[in-house]
Amino acid sequence: MTIADSDITAPAARQLPPREACVLRYVLERHAARDPDRIFAVFADGRRHTYGALHDAVRRAAAGFQRLGVRQGEHVLCWLPNYIDALVVWFALNYIGAVYVPLNLAYKGRLLAHAVALSDARLIVLHADLASRLDGIAPAQLRTAVVVGGSAAAVGGLTVVPASVLEEGGHDVGPLERPIEPWDTQSIIFTSGTTGPSKAVLSSYMHLYSLCGPSSWAWLRDDDRFMINLPLFHIGGTSCTYAMLLRGASIAVVEAFDTESFLPIVKATGTTAVGLMGVMAPFLMKRPPSPADRDHGLRLVVMIPLSGDVPAFAARFGVEVYTVFNMTEIATPCISARNPTQHGTCGRVRPGVRIRLVDAHDCEVPVGEVGEMVLRTDLPWAMNHGYYKNPEATAQAWRNGWFHTGDAFRVDAEGNYFFVDRMKDTIRRRGENISSVEVEAELCAHPAIREAAAVAVPSEMSEDEILAVVAPVAGHVVDPVAVIDFLRARTAHFMIPRYIRIVDALPRTPTAKVQKHLLKADGVTPDTFDREAHGIKVRRERIGAASPSS
Repeated sequence: MTIADSDITAPAARQLPPREACVLRYVLERHAARDPDRIFAVFADGRRHTYGALHDAVRRAAAGFQRLGVRQGEHVLCWLPNYIDALVVWFALNYIGAVYVPLNLAYKGRLLAHAVALSDARLIVLHADLASRLDGIAPAQLRTAVVVGGSAAAVGGLTVVPASVLEEGGHDVGPLERPIEPWDTQSIIFTSGTTGPSKAVLSSYMHLYSLCGPSSWAWLRDDDRFMINLPLFHIGGTSCTYAMLLRGASIAVVEAFDTESFLPIVKATGTTAVGLMGVMAPFLMKRPPSPADRDHGLRLVVMIPLSGDVPAFAARFGVEVYTVFNMTEIATPCISARNPTQHGTCGRVRPGVRIRLVDAHDCEVPVGEVGEMVLRTDLPWAMNHGYYKNPEATAQAWRNGWFHTGDAFRVDAEGNYFFVDRMKDTIRRRGENISSVEVEAELCAHPAIREAAAVAVPSEMSEDEILAVVAPVAGHVVDPVAVIDFLRARTAHFMIPRYIRIVDALPRTPTAKVQKHLLKADGVTPDTFDREAHGIKVRRERIGAASPSS
């Protein structure tokens, strides 16, 4: 039976989409058969890959994996940089119903050993430059390593297989044990692990479809080309790639975001849409204006989170701006309107998702008050289905039948949601609960500050003091006294940091998240400016104190 495209673009109400609409193998086969010469992926070096060529490479690799004994449902580690090899390995594993388990390229030592052991994989595909990192760690279940991008005589005591096994031998893919279903596990993606051991998030094909499919990311078009500037081991890289595959559209793959080369690469690759996470959008706005700001084909920016003057960004670069809220475990529950004007919004709840903001006992808080965001979806399998080999964390996250994000939000009367902070990152100073995100936004508004992080440090009085760690714009000098004066006019007195530390750059994970635990561990260093030690007092403004009583 053949299913028409019009029948598989979106699931009917309260019905899962058919496997032909959301399972990678069947989606790739459909697009390759219908339009084999259409471009799927372009790279910064100018190489291009069509749907037909990709399908052929995927089938060859899939047959190679089967010759290595990989079976449907088996976990396989992938440790590769953003390039065609990573796409082919991912797609080939899913093509035979195996589970794609990508590894962070920064992993080494204990972090790497933890992920390898947790994965239960017996086979790893890795780049030759990473091979030596497996020396000295326990191999756990690992037995075989397929080495890409060079040769390696030994890889942590494993049997080494050349990459040619995935490139030679034809397209004779053996039959599946059973059809691959929307609820089958597609990937295991590790959380960032910035505050503890990474958790392994179980994600189904339906989860990815719900996260980025036509019914959620409706602002994407079938003729768009989305730039993949986040690693393919990150949900941002994975979901944006999948979003374009579902639509039969295309991607432009780059190794990482770079402020200076961003617009030239956008133009050279024909990119029309991009996600700008964290500091990416502020970095672009901090650059001097240039004719290149409008000399590109970019039409759509997904800015996460909204930062700075969004209308000014949209006008300067001639783009539409949207924002969303998401994390590895969930499926884009909030999406904004085009060019949102509400400062700091994450958008409104999208159809198919239910949101509550709750207190520590899971009781809903009133509109306008801060609570933890918890979620449900109307359809099953539309979010993660747990943390692999971690039933305690799974039970804690899914308690009372709702997934707990660990993020503090508030919602206004119109239904706009605003991210406040990670629950564990909130700062309490002299009776006030302070959002580090809001402090950071005001700091980054200073023309000399390129990026900033606010963290709690112990106060000799009680509760916390605020430490701001800032990095300057190139060619600028940050004057802590001037920063305090700047903040006085912009924010509440209790949000003005006591301590300001200036660094060249903030410590970040490969997925651009600030490693605040490192800043907290460093604390108040000898080079940190202390405004109180310099006699600078910040007090509450007394309103009406000088007015005569009537």
